[in-house]
Amino acid sequence: MTSHHLKYRISISLICVFILLSWNFLFQEEFVPYTQKIPDSPQSFGMVPIPGGKFMMGNPSGEENEKPVHQVEISPFWMGTHEITWDIFEMFLDKNYEEAISEKPLPDQVDGLSRPSIPYLDMTFGMGKENKPAIGMTQYGAIQFCKWLYLKTGIFYRLPTEAEWEYAAKAGSDSKYFFGDDENLLADYAWYDKNSDGETHAIGLKKPNPWGLYDILGNVMEWTSDQYDANTYHNRTDAIQKNPKIPIQKLYPGAIRGGNYKSPASDLRSSKRFYSKADWKRIDPQIPKSQWWFPEAPFLGLRIVRPLHPPSESEIKAYYDRAPIADY
Repeated sequence: MTSHHLKYRISISLICVFILLSWNFLFQEEFVPYTQKIPDSPQSFGMVPIPGGKFMMGNPSGEENEKPVHQVEISPFWMGTHEITWDIFEMFLDKNYEEAISEKPLPDQVDGLSRPSIPYLDMTFGMGKENKPAIGMTQYGAIQFCKWLYLKTGIFYRLPTEAEWEYAAKAGSDSKYFFGDDENLLADYAWYDKNSDGETHAIGLKKPNPWGLYDILGNVMEWTSDQYDANTYHNRTDAIQKNPKIPIQKLYPGAIRGGNYKSPASDLRSSKRFYSKADWKRIDPQIPKSQWWFPEAPFLGLRIVRPLHPPSESEIKAYYDRAPIADY
């Protein structure tokens, strides 16, 4: 090989290395906190990057459905800094309101989107709406809200899986709470039965966890995209579970996390698991009962995520377009 050819090959190699390093730099730079503005409205919400990694899911000293502890690997994603508020959720509920504040007509897809039935009672239960978390929606309603966001922004937003939620809430910790085991510190980070006065509070008034998530414990419980199964952890093998999820096959129970403003401190543990119940619709007079609302769950809200690597269009469609299951 001549010196000219050698120099040429070295130059090409250096160029390839430069391109690769530049791509990695740009790719990493894009995985940063950002604010998502909702088009044609004054509303927005914050998103923070949650780095991918491995963690131990569950709690060896927790309840039976938190055992056995097992290793899980999570791909990187963004998560909402706060729970979704009524200010944003009501735009999804009320097309007339959305049209009133829009500077131009709604796109056909947004205009034709199925929206929740108007609830027959005050879904704030007297606790107010301004800057407070939206509450009382079903898992189906929460997913359809994510679909509305997708149609508005072009970005795939969804509910977190149970594994993603716990990984984000723990933020690298292996203690009862992300800040340690001392319940006396809980009031600095969460609204719960000892400091909430029995109602929801405006988002972001407490300290965040190390990954920038406010109210991840307490205030309102948060939907995940999983079906709840008490034996899930027992059914997992010894191998590392990568991005585990439980597809929704039936109406109840749906997996919920985080504790709420009426919860005791023990229910705000990062590994604590909850699930939806049919009697949360007990006072609903509709037959079939509303697919959108849980009139007896004024403690349940949602927080959204966005995967760093979005799925295909067909997978996105399948996620959003799952048919509602009738509740008779």
